Amino acid sequence: MFARRLKRLRTARRLTQVALAARVQVTQGYIAQLESGLQQDPSLSVLRRLAKALKVSVAELVR
Repeated sequence: MFARRLKRLRTARRLTQVALAARVQVTQGYIAQLESGLQQDPSLSVLRRLAKALKVSVAELVR
């Protein structure tokens, strides 16, 4: 599931939601919604920025 994978990748890189949000140029609340599953369809541009910030491919992020 995307929400769990996102949180696992973020915590493995020792990033807070605030730090990841700053790197991705979204709000901390948006990251929290993604990780909780409340927001399930991030745009491709957000996915690309998340992948870059987490140092993974988009494919690995969404698999």
